[in-house]
Amino acid sequence: MALVPFARLRVSGDVPVPLRGGPLILAANHISPIDPAVLMAACRARGVAPRFLADAAVFRLRSVGWLVRRTGHVPVARGTATVTDALGDAAAAVEAGAVVLVYPEGRIGLDPGFWPEKGKTGTARLALLSGAVVIPVAQWGTHELVPYSAPKGAVRGLLRAMRHRPTVHVRFGAPLRVTGTAREATEQIMAAITATLAPLRAAEPDRPNHVDPTRPLSTSRTRPR
Repeated sequence: MALVPFARLRVSGDVPVPLRGGPLILAANHISPIDPAVLMAACRARGVAPRFLADAAVFRLRSVGWLVRRTGHVPVARGTATVTDALGDAAAAVEAGAVVLVYPEGRIGLDPGFWPEKGKTGTARLALLSGAVVIPVAQWGTHELVPYSAPKGAVRGLLRAMRHRPTVHVRFGAPLRVTGTAREATEQIMAAITATLAPLRAAEPDRPNHVDPTRPLSTSRTRPR
């Protein structure tokens, strides 16, 4: 499948048919501002139409902002009270039988190796309260399309991608029912995302080949693998 004209999209794994209409939580790693657009395309390929929570900055991007605004998704302004409001909106959607896509890390990850960081507990609390199944979703390659600094540099990144057409991978993992405390359930989710991601980057296990100079690095939330 092509993310015309920027990249080739390869989708693996599946969403079981009984879960496609919800209630369901999709929990994904987050490595680029363009992740929501890529995940929408991957979900469409699997017959799933999720609502998702994403950084409010994504909604301002010229390249994809118009699309995420039109399709009923939920912006999250990091560091403000709207984070709590957004989780409330997500809970209401799940309880109504929707499919909701969430980034448990709560931000684009800053781990130097691009592996999933320690997650926030919001996704786990959502799953524990609703009883909904969680499917881990891993993606790899979106960091080659749009830089961390977007919207600054986004157009330049997409023009470069048009020349090289990198392959972007999205993989749906095995359904998971979380248990225990919110922190324990969060670690279950992050471990599942990490395990789902590993085959996609087998040739780049330690650090990605593509380096984004605008992306800060931090080990403050690095989790052991």
